[in-house]
Amino acid sequence: MQPDERGYFGAYGGSFVPETLVPALEELTLTLDRELNRKDFLEELNGYLQDFAGRPTPLYHAANLSASLTGLEVYLKREDLAHTGAHKINNTLGQGLLARRMGKKRLIAETGAGQHGVATATVGALLNLETVVYMGAEDARRQAPNVKRMKLLGAEVREVQEGSATLKEATNEAIRHWVASSEDSHYIIGSVVGPHPYPYMVRTFQEVIGREAKSQFNNLMGKQPDIVMACVGGGSNALGIFHPFLGMEGLAEEVIPEIYGIEAAGEGLDGSKHAATLSRGSPGVLHGSLSYLLQDACGQVKPVHSISAGLDYPGVGPEHAFLRDERKVNYRSVTDEEARQAFEKLCRLEGIIPALESSHALAYLEHLSRENIEGRTVVVCLSGRGDKDLDNLEVGSE
Repeated sequence: MQPDERGYFGAYGGSFVPETLVPALEELTLTLDRELNRKDFLEELNGYLQDFAGRPTPLYHAANLSASLTGLEVYLKREDLAHTGAHKINNTLGQGLLARRMGKKRLIAETGAGQHGVATATVGALLNLETVVYMGAEDARRQAPNVKRMKLLGAEVREVQEGSATLKEATNEAIRHWVASSEDSHYIIGSVVGPHPYPYMVRTFQEVIGREAKSQFNNLMGKQPDIVMACVGGGSNALGIFHPFLGMEGLAEEVIPEIYGIEAAGEGLDGSKHAATLSRGSPGVLHGSLSYLLQDACGQVKPVHSISAGLDYPGVGPEHAFLRDERKVNYRSVTDEEARQAFEKLCRLEGIIPALESSHALAYLEHLSRENIEGRTVVVCLSGRGDKDLDNLEVGSE
């Protein structure tokens, strides 16, 4: 389950970048390999994860939600309770500490839903590093609270007007900035995408989610769950919770959980307004690596759509592409409307406001419930909180 020396997971991954970025990637790879084997780095990171980010996050039995579903007992891994309100802080703390050890003075980031931007700005403030965040103008409009948070934390937010003005365009601009300033700047990619070593590095920093969930569920139930599930855009929260469970393959067959990654079907897979890369995409190169992406017959990246800014991306991490082809993970999709209904349902049954990204995973519980198989336990990664999404949803009007 590790990439090869060129950064490939099977046929996917690699490093497709301008020559000017090769030294920066080589420096990052060497630093990552060195620091992950140093006790002082791991102690520093774990200290910040515990005392600053608030880890471990709880594993919560959603009893009311479970009672509304046939045959399922649902447990939520509460990443919404981590500092900044999402799983993104796990990765930004790790990369921020690496940047400081490389002597970098500035952080560059892209963001869609804004949670990665907030987490990067938070770490920039914590470590006294200048921070620039690129965000599509459309995402900035629909995620205005997070724009305010980033600015309050001292980051410069640069809105991108080109194209669909969403995550793809923000990533394009962040990479351009990095090309021009890689000597003194570190680019904190927010998901398991991009050139090697980013997919491996981001997943490594996010695996704390799955390690905790695996231990917490075992302590609670004396076994492992039947199903583990998360939403998939670029895919960092998903690989973070999946990976420790994928590592159980050497054990008896009956203890290996089924794993589901849920994409954004938008307004439906039969049209063009969706972001279901693994369901409707094909292999191609985007933002420095080879993976599945949504593209036309000429290889041009298609416009995509999701109600969720964090899933509104035409690509996916290369390790997800590998897991799809190897059939180690079941990738499914739900529509905007299903996600909206799941959002409201969790609010009203459990008193928890989930991010619209996480609501896609919650929505797929309805599909599992209709299979009429009794007694299954499900761990869902609740990747973030939904305060940022309230202005885009007509809820509570009655």
